[in-house]
Amino acid sequence: MPLAAERQERILAAVRKHGMVRLADLAGQLGVTAVTVRRDVTRLADRGLVQRVHGGIALPHRAPRSRQAREPVPGTYGPMATRALVGMVVPSVDYYWPPVIQGAHTAVAAADGRLIMRASRWDDPAEDRRQIDALLERGVQALLVAPATTGDAALELLRRLRSLTLPVVLVERRPPQELVTFALDAATTAHAIGAGLAVRHLVALGHQRIALITTRRSPTSRALRAGWQDSVAALGLPSHRGLDMEVPSYGTAGWTDAYTSVLERCRELDVRALFVHSDREAIGLIERGRELGVTVPDDLAVVTYDDEIGAASDPPLTAIRPQKHRLGRIAAELALTRLADVGQEWPVHRVELWPDVVVRESCGSVPVPALPRRSGRTKKGEPGRVPPATPTT
Repeated sequence: MPLAAERQERILAAVRKHGMVRLADLAGQLGVTAVTVRRDVTRLADRGLVQRVHGGIALPHRAPRSRQAREPVPGTYGPMATRALVGMVVPSVDYYWPPVIQGAHTAVAAADGRLIMRASRWDDPAEDRRQIDALLERGVQALLVAPATTGDAALELLRRLRSLTLPVVLVERRPPQELVTFALDAATTAHAIGAGLAVRHLVALGHQRIALITTRRSPTSRALRAGWQDSVAALGLPSHRGLDMEVPSYGTAGWTDAYTSVLERCRELDVRALFVHSDREAIGLIERGRELGVTVPDDLAVVTYDDEIGAASDPPLTAIRPQKHRLGRIAAELALTRLADVGQEWPVHRVELWPDVVVRESCGSVPVPALPRRSGRTKKGEPGRVPPATPTT
């Protein structure tokens, strides 16, 4: 009879070779009793080297078997190609984009395919092109891309994307005006509509002057600025000149002074409502305001755009929430549907998702009455003018 260590090594070798082995077969191969095999298997399972299955053992971490059939599977826009290799290029993996990537992965996995993601850089068409070329060399059958769209290099990259014979879907991007008729599918969020929803929510609460606070010159910030401006004009609000302010990201160098300046400017202009992109900066403004004696929502109403961490704010933030996971899923389904429909007529799809309004505590729950100009704070629950900010030390 072989020693226990030798038996267990032979058991592992059999499982590696066959994937799954019956206990009865192991007993016969080793020339031992079923009790001895079960004892050896127990020790291997306790060490995490094998997994018990009905009547036998298998490797503990087996890759799932793919479906044998290659027929398309149902999708939102028609049958989707199965077992496809889909490439995705995004400008960031640490802000905004992780839920989008997860949504795309969900759709591709549902079609028994594989998503390969590569990260580029914001507004860097050369890096976008490098990552796209790497995916094409890898053999992807469809592309989901969020490329730069401004500048000559970006326009040339879009021309290259249009020339490819495989399906390409732009994600949170559309061709610029110079290439507006380019036949490229796109799935985007209606960011400008989101800004309009924020402005209208604050106006419904009685606010007439709403400052826009942004932190980066991104495509999202540009769209929010356009939606904010259009809504102010459409609603006939007083002049908002000087209420478009850009600040450093919360926690970076100079943020304290910059956020103090925003609050002081709001006091000077009698502005008691902020629309902020994004959650971190809204939380930073609330924190700085509290230190200066400005409370939310009593003295200042705040709406954030994003809602990644808005619910954890104190108070919880009313937010405009983009449907990021669904966006990624829809973009992937568009690519897979087009891939399954190769050779057929396929109209250009430009899908736009509206963000949701999530009402929490940072705006108060009742309309804000018109108040005469005055300084100082009011009693709790009564909206008042933002008091003067104290100097930092």
